Amino acid sequence: MKWRRTGFVDQQVASGLPEWLQPLASAVPDVQTSHLTRFAPTDGQGRSAAVLVLFGDGPDVLVIERARGPVAHSGQPAFPGGAREESDTDTVATALREAREETGVDPAAIHVFGALPDLWVPVSGYVVSPVLAWWHSPHPVDVQDPSEVSRVQRVDVSALVDPTNRYTVVHPSGYRGPGFVVHDLLIWGFTAGVLSKVLDLSGWQQPWDAAREIAVPA
Repeated sequence: MKWRRTGFVDQQVASGLPEWLQPLASAVPDVQTSHLTRFAPTDGQGRSAAVLVLFGDGPDVLVIERARGPVAHSGQPAFPGGAREESDTDTVATALREAREETGVDPAAIHVFGALPDLWVPVSGYVVSPVLAWWHSPHPVDVQDPSEVSRVQRVDVSALVDPTNRYTVVHPSGYRGPGFVVHDLLIWGFTAGVLSKVLDLSGWQQPWDAAREIAVPA
């Protein structure tokens, strides 16, 4: 069964969020797929997956760098996450399990407060649910399996909203989209698109020059 997107898991969790996360939590229920992408998933399309958009008290957001190899998204910064397994009760369970397996984060230290609409990612063939959560009890995290993840990084929100770190990413495939260069990471593609929308919804976004371009190697 897929988790029903209601914006909040329950009112108690919502009321326990820090003040700076409240605008995002309040905006989530009204977000539509069309606000994020032109690729709307259809019934039965692709394999179900989930990512965890985890906010810490920096404020910051947890990002991983995928290990390099002959796989999709090799070496690319991303949110912790992956494909749903039969044992997962819903997409929240998928996001929390994958985040624990990749970074060692303790699900008991996390309050899930909502999710963005499911997003179809044509390049990978997945329908991805971005699960939003508050890391109320942060603890050390690190790479759990070097064959899957090469780095775990808490990225400051202040760095993400800094206009000097914002670019339009250009890929040899013809793709153009938002990008961030922080902590020597080039965050682009699906992850950057979700981050950019989250900044908008939260009211944190600052004006930036979309004419500044940065190329992604093939």
